[in-house]
Amino acid sequence: MPSNEEVFAKVQEALVDALGVDEEDVTPEATLQGDLDAESIDFLDIVFRLEKAFDIKIERGELFPQDILENTDYVQDGKVNAEGIAKLKERMPFANLDEFEKSPVVTNLSQQLTVQDMCNFVEHKIAQK
Repeated sequence: MPSNEEVFAKVQEALVDALGVDEEDVTPEATLQGDLDAESIDFLDIVFRLEKAFDIKIERGELFPQDILENTDYVQDGKVNAEGIAKLKERMPFANLDEFEKSPVVTNLSQQLTVQDMCNFVEHKIAQK
């Protein structure tokens, strides 16, 4: 199992290469979309690079569980309800959802995903191997 520092270094490299950002901009607290300007299409490249760097397989919907975010049982008027929050926490144990919970607008979720969340995700995937 790689150390936290090794995971961060590889995640940082993947994000620098995929997004064309400066290495010093990729800090643990930087948000992927807000701070690093990642767009939906960029996540395909990021996932590919992470799979290659860590020899892991990332299934569609693992990073962003669209099936929950588009389910009317969990989302009303563009906001995720308490049951939906519980499902997201279950499916995204790697992400800190505290801020999202305060304003659970669906579009906020991808805005709040941080580099540290990505590192946590990779560590979670490696631990599952």
